[in-house]
Amino acid sequence: MSMVCLREYEDYARKHLPKAVWDFWAAGADDCHTREENILAFKRIRLRPRMLCDVSVIDTRTTVLGTEISFPLGIAPSAFHCLAWHDGELSTARASGAMNVCYITSTNSTYSVEEIADAAPNGLHWLQLYVFRERKLSEQLVRRAEAAGYKALVLTVDAPLVGKRRADIRNNFQLPPHLKVKNFDGLFEESNGSKEYGMPANTFDLSVTWKDIHWLQSLTHLPIIIKGILTKEDAELALKHGVHGIIVSNHGGRQLDGVSATIDALSEVVDAVQGKIEVYLDSGIRTGSDILKALALGAKCVFIGRPALWGLTYKGEEGLREVLKMLRDEFHLSMALAGCRNISEINKSLIHLSKL
Repeated sequence: MSMVCLREYEDYARKHLPKAVWDFWAAGADDCHTREENILAFKRIRLRPRMLCDVSVIDTRTTVLGTEISFPLGIAPSAFHCLAWHDGELSTARASGAMNVCYITSTNSTYSVEEIADAAPNGLHWLQLYVFRERKLSEQLVRRAEAAGYKALVLTVDAPLVGKRRADIRNNFQLPPHLKVKNFDGLFEESNGSKEYGMPANTFDLSVTWKDIHWLQSLTHLPIIIKGILTKEDAELALKHGVHGIIVSNHGGRQLDGVSATIDALSEVVDAVQGKIEVYLDSGIRTGSDILKALALGAKCVFIGRPALWGLTYKGEEGLREVLKMLRDEFHLSMALAGCRNISEINKSLIHLSKL
């Protein structure tokens, strides 16, 4: 089978995954308005291509926090990759390493941070982090990530509680018994209470505030990126508290339903930080022209979540590499057709601002 667009990988995953697993990854919160809007908002943006620009040579390379990647896309953190493919995150790490893009490993992975790093020792890995009620769990994970060679921490700030995902409630979704949240293997075996997605319920610390950024900075020399910012007010606070980057994210529409699509929130955040830190975006990327639009509006790099899982479901490492290559090739083509020879030529002049 030869795939020609991401939708075909999505269709394959829908047909071949168990219904509860498909629903778990596909679900948005409540009525799923934000999940759907993440994609629709990209479709409303119109491009202003320039002609006769000598696009015989196109350079898609860029950097994130000073490290070069092959094109401005990475893999967003998502849980339980072994539900898609037998060696899960190991295939994800190998595919991202082979394609020279950044992979943000989820705290809730089905392989440990060490195993994932060892699978692609030359790959660029960041670690997504939650703050747990038992702070030592977070602290120990930070230490392990440092030792394993991770290059940044990505603190998720939009999920003090899990959004209401109706499909998961109907399906009574649980991590299958043969899989574990490997980073905490054995730590919760004695817990007899209810569990959410493989972890005891009420594990996250609901008291976390901006002051805890300083606590996290005191633990590590790694740069800290905040994931889940949608407003200029929070972007300004992130800047004030010394973070190194922001991921404009609404958790793929899985948390608070009714918030802005990330591409609609991007300009507000970019304007607020005034180029002092890097701004990234996730949620809704489905084509190479989506990447072009996000960069034109100020993103340094974008991250994909669900499409990476579709690729894994299709053929593991090989399938994910196909997805990444497809997006790279589409982005290369979109740059050429828009008259952009390198990343520095992508700017807001490419966008019909009246359409925003």
